[in-house]
Amino acid sequence: MKISCNREQLLAAFQTAASVAPARSPKEILQNVKIEVTDSVVTLLATDLEVGIRIEVPQVDIEAAGKAVLPKVRFGQILQESSDEKLLLETDEQGIVVRGSSSEFKLPAQNPDEFPAVAEFVEEKFHEVPARLFREMIRRTIFSTDSESSRYALGGIKLEFDENKISAIATDGRRLAKMEGPAMSVGGHSGGEGMTIVPTRAMQTIEKALTDGDAEIQVAARANDVLIKSQRATIFSRLVEGRFPNWQEVFPRWDNPVAIEMTVGPLMAVVRQAAIVTSEESRGVDFSFGDGKLLLAGQTAEIGQSRVELPIAYDGPTIAVKLDPRYVTDFLRVLSPEKTFKLEIRDSESAALFSTDDGYGYVVMPLARDR
Repeated sequence: MKISCNREQLLAAFQTAASVAPARSPKEILQNVKIEVTDSVVTLLATDLEVGIRIEVPQVDIEAAGKAVLPKVRFGQILQESSDEKLLLETDEQGIVVRGSSSEFKLPAQNPDEFPAVAEFVEEKFHEVPARLFREMIRRTIFSTDSESSRYALGGIKLEFDENKISAIATDGRRLAKMEGPAMSVGGHSGGEGMTIVPTRAMQTIEKALTDGDAEIQVAARANDVLIKSQRATIFSRLVEGRFPNWQEVFPRWDNPVAIEMTVGPLMAVVRQAAIVTSEESRGVDFSFGDGKLLLAGQTAEIGQSRVELPIAYDGPTIAVKLDPRYVTDFLRVLSPEKTFKLEIRDSESAALFSTDDGYGYVVMPLARDR
């Protein structure tokens, strides 16, 4: 194997692949990244046997095909610390040599044939999804997952497929995020036989692997795993076992709720202010809507009190609900400050529903109010 490559491009691909390789494993070969070089393409592979990735490296001149195992930590440090624009990688019987304009590193050889196979995308049935939409779906739902819970299968994002639509849903039992958007079924793909719940960590890898240059991606859900293919990367993941809660029942179905149009930036500012006096034990902030304003009040005995107001377009009877400000800011943080959304509320004991005009919905359960 002998290639000359752009260091920054190799570093970006290597870091994405290396995020999948485990820091510790009984199978030591997994703590590395494999490089495969053919006459036309260079691919990096990594897996922990639950999640796997194949990612192509652009801007490479190939002199000789081959394969090698790259140590995750040491090779990553070489790429990061080097200031060279281009690096030469070459294998010999002793190992792999990395050369810059004024540097040379020799790393010991490992047998690349011992590295486990990483799935390729050869599916004929899949959903075609805009890459930007899929990244946004991950960003707007992943914070609602709960990887530590033993209840249900909350440690991942549930994907649901319709003929012309894809939905992503995540919940930790206290709040639920859902986003949907247009997608096209190819070959009659309708998802796997069971629930398609993709682990949180796999979704983080997918988000990293997708770039602004990706137009469409292909998503194929099977009985026990999912495959996702972009222009340069293929990600494989086993699915989370267990049953996902019936999320449709979580979304409020009210007659004539109070619906208030709000803007992200101003609300974020006042929620952050009101939350200054909260603590781990006393997290709630009272949200009172009425008289053309939103009044936020927080109180913790040993810390103090807060009272912040925000003008809003609502002059009806006062409605108050106690919410965890962290959950509200999680929703606001993934939207642009100028974005408008609708907040629907009914009373102090009902959930608050946040929704945007681009298919995003977010439900937050209320906390018990002090009487």
